[in-house]
Amino acid sequence: MYLDYYKSLLGEVPSFLKKYLTVPSMERLKGIGYFCGMDRASKEIYNFREPITRYDHSLTVALMTYRLTHDKKATLAGLFHDVGTPCFSHVVDYMNQDFEKQESTEEFTEEILEKDPLLKDYLKEDGLHISDIADFKQYPVVDNERPKLCADRLDGIILTGISWTKDITPEDISEMIRTMQLYQNDEGEPEIGFANPAVGEKVLALSHTIDEYCHSDADNYMMSVLGDITRLAIQDGLFTYHDLYTMSEEEAFQLFHQSSNVEIHYLLNKFYHLPKDRIPEKNIPRIKRRVIHPIVCGRRIYE
Repeated sequence: MYLDYYKSLLGEVPSFLKKYLTVPSMERLKGIGYFCGMDRASKEIYNFREPITRYDHSLTVALMTYRLTHDKKATLAGLFHDVGTPCFSHVVDYMNQDFEKQESTEEFTEEILEKDPLLKDYLKEDGLHISDIADFKQYPVVDNERPKLCADRLDGIILTGISWTKDITPEDISEMIRTMQLYQNDEGEPEIGFANPAVGEKVLALSHTIDEYCHSDADNYMMSVLGDITRLAIQDGLFTYHDLYTMSEEEAFQLFHQSSNVEIHYLLNKFYHLPKDRIPEKNIPRIKRRVIHPIVCGRRIYE
């Protein structure tokens, strides 16, 4: 399994981090897929190599951050950066008409952390506070603005290459982890870069492919279909918008199937079975561009 190999390259989970992996806000992410619910969609359109969850992503971001910084606060911020992810992830951004930034679902992060008593107990034991981890953007190694590279972004490139685009090899992953290091960027912030030009070019190519996949008619249409199903379910009272941040995707799909709404079942049938040659054009303006200009050997590379 590529994912297990990737995790092994990042190193063992540091002892201070282990207890945090089992708190309720983290455990929920095991029921949230990394690919926005598309692992349940038509197999003619999506054929993922292996299942990956937001829990997996959170752990690998934390391990990458720790490997690069050995900063406990930044590592914990990396671990919890996605606790505010709802069912179907960016599908909810589509539902909210947030096509460009795809950040509309980040609003409940601090609230979710505050409602996790076990997490708060562990933070107190370690002399930390929710404010040390809730705003993960305060740690540029964890998150920064494009076209810069950070742990969240690099990990996303690797995970997507592993399972969706399938254009990354174990050797590629090994070289990325072996040659990644922190450089000081033009803003004076630490930023992930690479000591090998070939690795930088490979990461750039992987990012391009992901951008193409995410701008395809197929992906835009299927994301919109699941967004419409979710919107209808909320309108019908199957669950609330806020429930998306506490339930699993399996629970959401069970409720979809219990619905008496004919349109929900019509759209579900499309979602499950739509042939690849029947995808209509989906004209959505300003879809998020996944542009990066990584630092290689201390200098940012441009196309």
